[in-house]
Amino acid sequence: MTEETWQESIVRLMKERGVAQVAYVPDAGHSHAIRAVEADPEIEAVVLTTEEEGVALVCGAHLGGDRAVLLMQSSGVGNCVNMFSLLTACQFPFLTLVTMRGEYAEFHPWQVPMGRAVPEAFEMMGVKVMRADKAEDVAPTIAAAMTTAFDANDRVAVLLGQKLIGAKNWNE
Repeated sequence: MTEETWQESIVRLMKERGVAQVAYVPDAGHSHAIRAVEADPEIEAVVLTTEEEGVALVCGAHLGGDRAVLLMQSSGVGNCVNMFSLLTACQFPFLTLVTMRGEYAEFHPWQVPMGRAVPEAFEMMGVKVMRADKAEDVAPTIAAAMTTAFDANDRVAVLLGQKLIGAKNWNE
């Protein structure tokens, strides 16, 4: 039996914890999870035009009795800041998995400022931040985040570090 990859652990945990909807803006860092949920008839995969739509979708899923997760890249966090006020005002549970840019071996200078600001942007808006930078940290970190979001009815962002995901190389 082959060992589970960190990408596979994300999908397994979503299924184990009863996630029924996954919202996402297409992102290479989340490509495994996106393909897996699109192929799974038990999970509704919802492609978004912008990340803040995903905040509203997660809230609506909760109102409808479903658990949902928002997948996004760090560059989309800034698009969501105003919508994060909905989470706090209404005390919605919220879980987002964020692939980081602007860190390890980043080659696009416009990714760096938002990459630096992501943790503070979440924290200022009342969203707890957890982080995984090593493959072996992904499953326990996401499991803990799911407990905090789904069982304690809290707001959580898990940052998946750029070193974990791997440096992008557009020359290949």
